[in-house]
Amino acid sequence: MTFESLGLSAELLRAVADSGYTTPTPIQAQAIPIVLAGRDLMGAAQTGTGKTAAFVLPIFERLKPYANTSFSPARHPVRALVLAPTRELAIQVNEMAEAYGRHVPLRSTVVYGGVPLDPQIKELRSGVELLVATPGRLLDLVGQRAANLGQVEILVLDEGDRMLDMGFIPDIRRILALMPNRKQTLLFSATFSDEIRRLAKEFLTDPATLEVARRYAPPEMVRQVLYPVDRERKTDLLEHLVRSHDLRQVLVFTRTKVAARRLASDLDRHGVAATAIHSDRTQGERLRALQDFKAGAVRVLVATDVASRGLDIEELPVVVNYELPVKAEDYVHRIGRTGRAGASGIAISLACPDEVDLLRAIQRLLKRAIPVEVEERFLPDPETPPRPIHTFSGGGRGEARPPEHRHKADLVRHRS
Repeated sequence: MTFESLGLSAELLRAVADSGYTTPTPIQAQAIPIVLAGRDLMGAAQTGTGKTAAFVLPIFERLKPYANTSFSPARHPVRALVLAPTRELAIQVNEMAEAYGRHVPLRSTVVYGGVPLDPQIKELRSGVELLVATPGRLLDLVGQRAANLGQVEILVLDEGDRMLDMGFIPDIRRILALMPNRKQTLLFSATFSDEIRRLAKEFLTDPATLEVARRYAPPEMVRQVLYPVDRERKTDLLEHLVRSHDLRQVLVFTRTKVAARRLASDLDRHGVAATAIHSDRTQGERLRALQDFKAGAVRVLVATDVASRGLDIEELPVVVNYELPVKAEDYVHRIGRTGRAGASGIAISLACPDEVDLLRAIQRLLKRAIPVEVEERFLPDPETPPRPIHTFSGGGRGEARPPEHRHKADLVRHRS
């Protein structure tokens, strides 16, 4: 199948070719005709499968009749709205919109929190057809009378599962109340939990459903490996693995921003160049951290799950679960940052006795055990009792219930 066969216009095909793509991914091949037909859609695909282009391209195709070069803001009302859970993801979506819409006289922009309102107000008041936004900042702009959603024809909820996890659903309901009742609604996500499916019934009307990959399936090109480790030796083991394997561009996940800050500081102090990205950092600081990581100025980027959404890092070779996620589904999100677009990658998990229940939940989800490798001097101390797992990071998210206490042997037993 080719992009030409999907019903896209010459201008959009030219932009696709400019971006270096020749063959649509499975989610693009299946979703684009559905969106062009005007149907609501639930689309599930793994990270790195071209999900953004699957809705950006047909949106531009559908908006083409409105394309004009007028300077009047009235000729450029918001007709398509993409809601994203994080600043990084919103920026990434808008970058792709700018790339794919370069040959069509339609305007797009992005708005998000953590930066001054005035420049965003000025840009919105000049007129824009495609708006990418985080929910909180969009409501701020509506309150400033800078954003009018009365002519929106297409709504996209990107990373719907993360919207749910981050508590954005009340904001989304408020935003929906500002739009026409008759509109096309698209919900895209890496995975669909039962809860997000119930929520989709509230927002979507008779949607087509696409699940390109097996539910919660990890990328096929990712080699997964588990290291049992004493909880106090995790940083030492991570440093050892980075140095002994000469790992470069290592994306490391922690559960909390406090842990992210501490780990990046410890690694940097020990001579492994590292930086952290989390919700307490300003947008400028987050962008600089990402740029330094991409440029190779730092070897390790430590991130929380919330901050990592939307990180666009080509050919990322290594992902490390410094702490296993409380939600098993987030394990798939995390390791999906590597092994993208046919490239190979490795996902390393450092698991201590406190995390045995989390590990078992992940392996039940994957329907297989994660292969174990052992560094003897970092193995858990059998005399150290497990402790509860805390996930509170100061953002009002609460704490996970502690897993049942398990002995070191329960963790190491997975070697067989």
